[in-house]
Amino acid sequence: MMYMSGICGILAVLAMVTRTLSVKRRRTLALLEVSAMMLLIFDRYAYLYRGDTSILGYRMVRISNFMVYFLTLFLVHCMNIYLSDLFAHEGKLNKTPLRLYICEGLFALGTIMLIYSQFTGLYYTFDENNNYQRSNGNYLCYVFPFVMLILQLSLVIQYRKRLTKLMATSIVLCSVVPLAAAILQALCYGLSLINMSTVGMAIVLYILVLIDLNEEVVRSGEREVETQLLARLNEHTMFEQTAKALANAIDAKDKYTHGHSSRVAKYSEKIARMAGLSDEECENIYFAGLLHDVGKIGVPDQIINKEGRLTDEEFAQIKLHPVYGDRILASINKSPYLSIGARHHHERYDGHGYPDGLKGEDIPEVARIISVADAYDAMTSKRSYRDPIPQDKVREELVKGIGTQFDPKYAQIMLNLLDRDTEYNMKEQDGGEDPLFKSNLNCTDILSEYTVGIPVADRFTRIHLLSSPEPGASGMTIPSLIIFDALDGRIHKTEVGQKNFLYLEYARIRFDGDTTLGKARKIETKTILNETFTESATEDGYTRYEVESVRHNDHLIVRISDSSRIFESIVALPDSSRYTYIGVTGENCRIHNIHYHIDDQTIPEDYIPRIAEEVSFIRDLPVGDIPNVQVDRWRSSSSEGIPVKGDLKIRFHAMSLPTSRLIWHCPFVTLYTSYDGKVGGPGFREFALIRFDGENLDSDRHADNKVFINRTADFHGWNDWKERFREGLDCEVEVLKDENVYTIKTENLGIVMEISTTIYDEVEEVYVALTGDQCAMSDIKITHG
Repeated sequence: MMYMSGICGILAVLAMVTRTLSVKRRRTLALLEVSAMMLLIFDRYAYLYRGDTSILGYRMVRISNFMVYFLTLFLVHCMNIYLSDLFAHEGKLNKTPLRLYICEGLFALGTIMLIYSQFTGLYYTFDENNNYQRSNGNYLCYVFPFVMLILQLSLVIQYRKRLTKLMATSIVLCSVVPLAAAILQALCYGLSLINMSTVGMAIVLYILVLIDLNEEVVRSGEREVETQLLARLNEHTMFEQTAKALANAIDAKDKYTHGHSSRVAKYSEKIARMAGLSDEECENIYFAGLLHDVGKIGVPDQIINKEGRLTDEEFAQIKLHPVYGDRILASINKSPYLSIGARHHHERYDGHGYPDGLKGEDIPEVARIISVADAYDAMTSKRSYRDPIPQDKVREELVKGIGTQFDPKYAQIMLNLLDRDTEYNMKEQDGGEDPLFKSNLNCTDILSEYTVGIPVADRFTRIHLLSSPEPGASGMTIPSLIIFDALDGRIHKTEVGQKNFLYLEYARIRFDGDTTLGKARKIETKTILNETFTESATEDGYTRYEVESVRHNDHLIVRISDSSRIFESIVALPDSSRYTYIGVTGENCRIHNIHYHIDDQTIPEDYIPRIAEEVSFIRDLPVGDIPNVQVDRWRSSSSEGIPVKGDLKIRFHAMSLPTSRLIWHCPFVTLYTSYDGKVGGPGFREFALIRFDGENLDSDRHADNKVFINRTADFHGWNDWKERFREGLDCEVEVLKDENVYTIKTENLGIVMEISTTIYDEVEEVYVALTGDQCAMSDIKITHG
């Protein structure tokens, strides 16, 4: 009891210096702890002086016992004051609950009864030896604190949702534990259970108050952080929305550059991420790309929207837009990268750019990145004087610009992004952004009017349209689909266009289920649903059609439906390498509101029923130590992983597929790690990708590649190189391991490559595998040592 009294005294001092509490609550807690301390002291004195018949003993026994009874009541009274302040502040009660006033009345009445008992012996008496004796009315002294605790407990239960869980728990304990002790006290004479439990709960209350305060401080800190983050997010969102609005206003000056700034920003951010820049740097580059053309505000509209080539004077005006952009954005002091990107994005790596003629790495990094992205989007978008440039031609232009127009590092990353974009999605998109996309057609004959190609891949493409007969038309009045491939994704009717853009028409599908086979191998059509036509099938004279199409390798499925009929066509394509587009056209009909979207989810491999044998160029070829591999598109498949535990050689026969036409349609070698040894498997990390045409990709920031590439007298030009790979040739790859350094060597048709890769991380297993683009590899044999 004396230890507990000391603790209460210390807590009283601490309560007074706890500045996080309100003044009233701080004083109440201190008073409660002092009272608890005095209760224990007087209880101890009552015990020490009992049976002492001296004058001091006579007085101390009576004073101590009186104070014990009074302080028991007073502690509950202090709890009442504490609850009053708690409900007013944390509980947000507008007025003090009536039950607390009743408790105050009970405290006053209990004090009066205690004083009365001193003269009448109602609660206790003392015998001739000065020993304390309970009276018959002793039970009455427990009624007042007991009822007060019950009332306080009922309040806490009622308003528990207004308090923190910890505070509600502490007050419940402070009520329940003394109540339980009071019952035991009545049964067990000689034990100070009420006093000890009451004081114990006073100590617990203070400790839990401190814990709650700490949690509140943490919560307040978290709220402050959240508020700051929300403020920063709102500021960031407002900045982004303002930047996009300004970018859209810039692009709106030229009908052919709609979305240009947004695309350049996205491409720039992708390049920056692949270059290993931080998230903050990538975001800065995104916004710099978004506002890189802001200076066009100062260029006359008649120059920007001029059809055809510009004169020298007009081009001189255009060349001023980086300077205008710098002036506009220079006032944004917190974001200097904006003005830097705007001013220098037309500088050239060889120093022949404008406006300042900077050279090499004197050009700010943000501008070198935007320069590549800007040039790429310009080539892949429609302009007033030309159509978009096909993907393979864009690649050739980027290669030509390495070291002259572009920083080699960022141009190479752009080439890698382009190579990975097997569906050619990194371009001005159809169906909304492309100025050539027609959402309304008036078709008199088939292909009199038609949309640009809508891409179809391994995710569902869903096309929606309305159609009505041409007024006064006779004969067939119905829409049709053209299934095709072309370098520019557009239908070509002339022989010259078909030749230049490698146009290939697979099939035609009419919306009544009639089909025409083109260069596809086979087409099968079946009706899924056929009901009687009703008026609900039309909207204001238009029939609503839904088209969904998806492709997996060399098979394509197309479903066409209206409200009364659904049919589907499965098309066996000539190969798995070419792209697939759908063009909408018709006969004697008006087609309106053509729009489409592409799902996010890819289809399972067995989704499309096969109607023709899979196109394979490796089925009848000899098999070596591991299975043959056919790569129809950019890295669409890979060989089994070969563990590199020491030096080894890989010999195989390589052949470009009949659809190949570009120098990078050749074998690749990938150096990587993964948990299951498969390319793209769990934990996949690629350290290097080596292409047989002499290009390589650093794929992991925790590895360093040193590259040696040379052409010998055996190299007779790229045309010969491509032709030899079409015919097929034997290849050899040597892999050397020296601790964490892996060296890959190969020589093919005069292209000599040696790549040394240092892997800095500890990895369980390193593998090599063969992959590529539009090529087949067979008779793969592995020699160790």
